[in-house]
Amino acid sequence: ISVNKEKITGDLLSHGEVVAEAIQTVLRREGYKVPYEALKKLTRGKVITMDDFGKFIDNLKVSSKTKSELKKITPENYTGLAQKLSVL
Repeated sequence: ISVNKEKITGDLLSHGEVVAEAIQTVLRREGYKVPYEALKKLTRGKVITMDDFGKFIDNLKVSSKTKSELKKITPENYTGLAQKLSVL
């Protein structure tokens, strides 16, 4: 068995919605009101791209530092609690 890294990366990048959790977490930390609802409105029932998230982030009422942090989150680098949960 061998891993098809190109296929896995393509599949991952075609599902930008995986970063919604990370964005919500940062927005909660910043005291943003109802981050879940804002992201639900953006993502519910839609195919979302990273460009869509970029536009969403640009329109947030948060500091430029926070916007920069949010734009660095990608499906490739966001793992949530996976590492912590996988250590037994």
